[in-house]
Amino acid sequence: MKKLIGLACFFGFSCQALEVTVKDTLGQPLAGAAVWLEGGLWPVEPASLLKKYNMGQKDRNFIPHALIIPQGAQVEFPNFDSILHHVYSFSEPKAFELKLYRDKPQAPIKFTQSGVVELGCNIHDWMLGYILVVNSGVYGLTDKQGKIDLPLNPEQLGSANLHVWHERFEDLDKPESKVLTIKDVSQKVQYQLKQPLLEKFDFLTDETDGY
Repeated sequence: MKKLIGLACFFGFSCQALEVTVKDTLGQPLAGAAVWLEGGLWPVEPASLLKKYNMGQKDRNFIPHALIIPQGAQVEFPNFDSILHHVYSFSEPKAFELKLYRDKPQAPIKFTQSGVVELGCNIHDWMLGYILVVNSGVYGLTDKQGKIDLPLNPEQLGSANLHVWHERFEDLDKPESKVLTIKDVSQKVQYQLKQPLLEKFDFLTDETDGY
């Protein structure tokens, strides 16, 4: 979506998007932050529930590392590796288990409750991924510059709840929020985190386990 908006701006079309820039407590741009809007003007679109969402496993990692979906959507968990994976979650919004499998499980998993679903693999302990289920039709992840373009239309001007989440929050179940007044379809907003991020850890993978 951001790429399409950028092309429209380049060719001189009206840029109808709320540009949100997220920064950490030190004022540095923050990549990989989830941003979404909630309110009466930002409902989950029925068409978005028909879209295919994938949380794959490749090279013993979850791909993508973080996935945002609207509440009520279904997610498939294709295994692109030649080895077995055993995907699970104990998170309150959606606890589930996909036991040892190759290729793709027979049925997708439906996520009906909003919140953070933390994923793991019962064979490869270092594998960690996140599915963020939001009650919104407008959402995305920030890029390396800490920016995300959220598409707007003139009928959506007004009050909205801006939510920001990052996997390095101390409490993953508590996104930060701010009441926002949107006055223009090409408005720019900066959001600085209120809390410091936890230290980033790089997990070592075991390439010799044979599974």
